[in-house]
Amino acid sequence: MKLDAKIPSGPLESKWTRYLSEIKLVNPANKRKYEIIVVGSGLGGAAAAATLGELGYHVKCFCYQDSPRRAHSIAAQGGINAAKNYQNDGDSVYRLFYDTIKGGDFRAREANVYRLAEVSAEIIDQCTAQGVPFAREYGGHLANRSFGGAQVSRTFYARGQTGQQLLLGAYSALCRQIQAGTVTMFPRTEMLDLVVVEGHAKGIVVRDMVTGEISSHSADAVVLATGGYSNVYDLSTNARGCNVTAAFRAYKRGAAFANPCYTQIHPTCIPVSGEYQSKLTLMSESLRNDGRVWVPKEKGDSRSPQEIPEEDRDYFLERKYPSYGNLAPRDISSRSAKEVCDEGRGVGPGGLGVYLDFSDAINRLGLDTIRERYGNLFEMYERITGEDAYHTPMRIYPALHYTMGGLWVDYNLMSNLPGLHVIGEANFSDHGANRLGASALMQGLADGYFILPYTIGAYLADCKGKRPPTDHPDFRAVEKEVEERTRKLLSINGKRSTQSIHRELGKLMWEKAGMARNADGLREAVSRIPGIREEFWQNVQVPGEGGEINQELEKAGRLADFLEFGELLCRDALDRNESCGGHFREEFQTKEGEALRNDEEYSYVSAWEFQGENQEPVLHKEPIVYDEVKMATRSYK
Repeated sequence: MKLDAKIPSGPLESKWTRYLSEIKLVNPANKRKYEIIVVGSGLGGAAAAATLGELGYHVKCFCYQDSPRRAHSIAAQGGINAAKNYQNDGDSVYRLFYDTIKGGDFRAREANVYRLAEVSAEIIDQCTAQGVPFAREYGGHLANRSFGGAQVSRTFYARGQTGQQLLLGAYSALCRQIQAGTVTMFPRTEMLDLVVVEGHAKGIVVRDMVTGEISSHSADAVVLATGGYSNVYDLSTNARGCNVTAAFRAYKRGAAFANPCYTQIHPTCIPVSGEYQSKLTLMSESLRNDGRVWVPKEKGDSRSPQEIPEEDRDYFLERKYPSYGNLAPRDISSRSAKEVCDEGRGVGPGGLGVYLDFSDAINRLGLDTIRERYGNLFEMYERITGEDAYHTPMRIYPALHYTMGGLWVDYNLMSNLPGLHVIGEANFSDHGANRLGASALMQGLADGYFILPYTIGAYLADCKGKRPPTDHPDFRAVEKEVEERTRKLLSINGKRSTQSIHRELGKLMWEKAGMARNADGLREAVSRIPGIREEFWQNVQVPGEGGEINQELEKAGRLADFLEFGELLCRDALDRNESCGGHFREEFQTKEGEALRNDEEYSYVSAWEFQGENQEPVLHKEPIVYDEVKMATRSYK
């Protein structure tokens, strides 16, 4: 396997501009001859499908939801970063670039990150023109607030509904192209495999989730915009339907999977209440702008928060990281919360929680201001917990959230498998070992609106092969494999539900490959996951038939992939003998308990190649080379 990042030459700040001036183009009239498949219709997928349709390509867009409006992008709350410097507080493209590199613990690709920062400002103009109702200052200018890992205010927001509002903007652009006939939408349709013809990705095999029909679709190129894989842990902030299937099936067809061990723990989630939960609920990181995080100073202090005086409170983030305080990056804030809970100073049931307190901000700014900024989040918290956070501090605890790993892509956002492009959270390219808050929406829209539409044209201009028909032998073979896999799942007729097996896998993953990891635990996970996988294939119960709506069949197919992918994640974590960002190995930490990187041996992207069923994958390494940035100890003190 050859990993060629295809990074343009020249100074960092002019790479993208120069690339655009030299890239091969597709004649506008010729664009109508090409068909492109986009899998996923969240921010990245909807933006890409709409933009490609606007350019004149014929696009087929697939999503398993009944509407693109239900994509998980709506769950992003706090905001979207952009280097506009509206606050005149010293922000710039370079500062956003450097904050992202540093936030990712110097494990991201320099050229991709600089491009992301460079196009960020265009996103805000695009979305404002679409009618996205960003918050505004009194005079009418767009407002900004701060997020973790930055000392400037660069985050644009729409109360606590930013993802939803941005998705509605992308959805309106997508609907325009559906009406124009350039985009054909396939809702309630799940991708189950990738078709590779003569070494190029040329189509997908899907299942209609209403009729159960399995069919094939061919194209000149395939784009995956299918999100992340944190549901391998069972409980996460992701919607229950979020899965790794599309990316993992592409991996098994030859696409390299990069940095699977880089998983993000979000510090501000509602704590677990019990075994009955199916997911966890995110409280936006934006709340840390005005909320102060604390626990009692003394172990076992069971007084109500209002009864604990200031001198008996430990504002541990402000104490440990005075320069950033409550806006320390997510990985650092999460580990700090775990640390005080492990000391026995946690609050709430089981001691698994810390306070997020707004009393100071309410006294300083007034209740109406806090309600205006975060009202829907406070309402959501009260509905779930029954507590009024305006008068009693929120209880929060870290939870699995975003995944920085994904399919390997080059500068063109194309995987090592020609024709297969991967955007948004589904690729690995921009966030290193830890994503800064408010950068997910930025990357999804940057990829979909401003990067992929150029780079996919370069592939199509160079690709001389014709689009194969769906009765091509390679399509028939993959379709047959999908049908056989479906029959096998339905025929097991065991005694365990998919949820019980998923919960067993998730508990193992959280305990051995969660917020803190060590070699012994990871080896145990690698040795135990095959047993859970065998139990699944021998004893899972999948009721119903294939030719109908069957949600248990959908869950089983996704869980089957998680059971293989979880082992890959643990292998990657075991191989990386260092701590960096969200990958915290207990054996590798400083005396102060901070992550201890090993740049000499591990300054590379891990790219794993599938070798066959029940065979160990092969690790390939793309060196991380910085021309502009000097690697340094990551400090937020």
